Amino acid sequence: MRPDHLQSFIDDVGLVLSSTDDEHEITARIAERLSDLLAGGYRLPPEVTRPSSGRHMTYPLYIAPDDGWSLASVVWDVGQRTDVHSHETWGVAGIYAGVEHEFRYLKPAASTACAPLTPAGETRWTPGQVTVCCTTDDDVHAVAAVGDGPTVGIHVYGGNIATIRRRSYDPATGASRWFVSGWDSPVVDGDRPRASGHR
Repeated sequence: MRPDHLQSFIDDVGLVLSSTDDEHEITARIAERLSDLLAGGYRLPPEVTRPSSGRHMTYPLYIAPDDGWSLASVVWDVGQRTDVHSHETWGVAGIYAGVEHEFRYLKPAASTACAPLTPAGETRWTPGQVTVCCTTDDDVHAVAAVGDGPTVGIHVYGGNIATIRRRSYDPATGASRWFVSGWDSPVVDGDRPRASGHR
């Protein structure tokens, strides 16, 4: 698939968002379009598929001018795992390469703060598969790269994910802290990956 097919995907997402405010409709329709993008053989630029040995990387592919949504390449090296975290918005994720093991939890209610999180299932996602990873009422999980090579996902979020205040959880106690992830800069000319913001 040619690079301009990514622009077609971006245009399609914009049309979806201009036609409805319903998160469940938005995510279902974007999931269909992301499945088509992956099935069509679209190839990410190599610089946004490179892992870091220190932690997973989040590279921007597109940020809407009004920060209303964003598109990212998220890369985990073999064996890396995120903390349990929230998104505070809707999101759709498709696996571009590798295998992702997702651990889902019920989103804590204010009345159950500082109680252990309730597991809500595990799934392994493989190349070409797409999932609605979050809506604002259901958005707590952790993911790990469990394949033989780095795991690369193409993610669509209902905001500029790098600037949204999100929660990181201790699943054993329910204790949480706020964080802002920031974007990572792609490796250029052999430089080391550079992070913006904090995790």
